Parts: sequence; structure tokens; C-alpha cells
Amino acid sequence: MPSLSPLRAAVQRCVPDTLFGRLALLLIAAVIVSHVLALTLMFELRPAHPGHPPGPPPHAVAADGRPLPPPGLWNAPPSLQLGLLLDISVRLTALVAAAWWAARWLSRPMRRLATAAQELGRDIHRIPLPEDGTLECRDASRVFNQMQARIRQQLAERDRFVAAVSHDLRTPLTRLRLRTESLGDAHAQRLFRRDIAEMDAMIASTLDYLRGVAGVEAWVHLDVQALVDSMADDQVAMGHSVTVAGRAAPLRVQVVALRRCLDNLVGNAVRYGGSAEVTLHDAADALTIEVRDHGPGLPPEELNRVMEPFYRVEASRNRQSGGVGLGLPPASHNGRRHGGHLALRHAEGGGLVVAAVFPRSAF
Repeated sequence: MPSLSPLRAAVQRCVPDTLFGRLALLLIAAVIVSHVLALTLMFELRPAHPGHPPGPPPHAVAADGRPLPPPGLWNAPPSLQLGLLLDISVRLTALVAAAWWAARWLSRPMRRLATAAQELGRDIHRIPLPEDGTLECRDASRVFNQMQARIRQQLAERDRFVAAVSHDLRTPLTRLRLRTESLGDAHAQRLFRRDIAEMDAMIASTLDYLRGVAGVEAWVHLDVQALVDSMADDQVAMGHSVTVAGRAAPLRVQVVALRRCLDNLVGNAVRYGGSAEVTLHDAADALTIEVRDHGPGLPPEELNRVMEPFYRVEASRNRQSGGVGLGLPPASHNGRRHGGHLALRHAEGGGLVVAAVFPRSAF
């Protein structure tokens, strides 16, 4: 039946997409249909005279021989019609309002669960859901709270693991530095120092990434303009070319996470392009911070893959600029913690532009 699919699609478009809408539609439809059937039975199928079956009698006449009108609402006296219509309207309005309230009441636990799931991605330490309501709601809330507790336990274990690894790895590096000082060959000493510094940077980058994934901090209103200006001043003090354009109003953020995000973006631009141009685009709905470099850019197929942790473009695997593949993934993760995202595109005239979008309505 080729016409079944379009008909089904049309029906699905008419049916609400939410649980509340479907419950309300079902209850209201049941109320209306029941009233229509009741009216039909009351005024069209009632007996015309005692002893007659339901329905109009075949020869209903008055005493003077005139035919009587068939029984029904539209043939009743006007006062009776008005009273019946008023009664039905009042009852129908009350039942529709009750159906609307009942649908909202029944769907409220699902909305509460969906809201809690969204907040869980931003704050794993949020207050657990109250385990009340119907049996199904209590079970769903209990399972959700158990899942949150398990995630918090896993993150705490990872924090302890990161702290232990940080201590265990830094200790031999410190010993290597001390032993390097006793080398008599200056060239070998310089090579050892470079390798130790590279190992230290790799360990620091990996541990910082793990801390950023597991860390939780408070939300505050921050002067983003001052933060970006101070970061640019720090880069200029280190001999790098970093400029800032545009203005930004304060934003509710996690300060450490936002600074780490912007540090990674600016650091990548300086590392691969030699300089960075930071542009602020503020709007009522979102703040966009664009960081442009003048480097070689990326192949189109690499634009999405560079967001993967520890992934590095093959051409960048060198000591000077290769890093450990943890430039954009932490920035992307910290952007998502703020309800935003990163977008990469090629700049006109060469280079790469990374746009960090932070919605103002996310929190």
C-alpha cells in the first residue's frame, strides 16, 4: 500500500512530540468523544413514547392529526436547548482543564529527570533527585542517583590516580635533572635537558587534561574582556605576537576551565603559526571568541579529527611543534562544560580560525 507511508507521516506530524502533549491529546480526545456519544444516545436514540423502542416512531402524530417532529436536541424548546448546551459546555471545559492538568502532572517526573540529566553533564556534584512520586518515578530517580554516585566515585578514584601518577613520574625526572648537572660533556648535558623538558611537558599536558576532565569548580560572573587582555599581555611578555580586538560583557563561567580553554587555543596558534589574533564577538545570545593563526592550516579531513585526545596531524610530529596531541581536546571539553562548542575553519589568506562559542542562555 504506497499511500500508507505518507498517511502515517501526516499522522505523526499531527501528534505532539512530548509525553505531556500526547497525554493531553489523548485525554481531551476521550472527553470529547464521550460527550458526543452521550449526546447522540440522549437526543437521537431516546424513546419517542412509552412502550416504543428507541428512535422516532414510524407514525408520530398529534391529537389534531398533525405530524409530530422527531425527537432530538434541535427540536426541543429553546430554553431546554440553552440549558443543555450550557451544562455540556461547563462540564466539557472542566474535563478538558482537568485532562490538561493531569497530563502535565503525569509528565512532570519525566521533565525533572531530563533536566537533571542535562545538569549532570555540567555539575556531577549536583543535588540528587528526590525519590518520590509513583513507583515508576521512584525507581527511575533511584537508578539515576545511583548512576550519579558511581560516576562521582569513579572521578574521585581518577583524581587519586592522577595525583599518584604525578608524584611517581616527577620523582625520577627530578633525579635525572640532578644527575644531568654532573655530566662533563656540555653537548650531552644540553641534549639530556631537552629530553627531560620534553618528558616533563608531556606529563604535565596529560595530567592537566585528566584534571580538567575530572575537575569541578564553582560558577562565577567573570569579566571575560579582562581575562583575554591579561592572557594576551602574558604572551607578549614572553615574546609572542598576540593581539585582541572586540569587546565582551561579563559571562557566567568556571574561571579555571575557561582560562585553560583559551590558553590552549592561543598556545596552539602561537606554536603552529607564530602569532595569534583574538577577536571577541559579543551578542545577546552568545559570546564567540575567535583565535586565528597564520600557520599552514589543516587538511579538510583533519578538521574534526584534531578534536580527538592524543591525535596529532602526521606533519606536526616533531619536537618543536608536535606536542602530545592535547591542544584542542581539552579546549573542546572545557567549551562543552560551558554549554558551548568549538568550530574550526580555514582563514582567508591562510591559517586556521578556531571559534569558541559560549551561549549566554545555557545557565
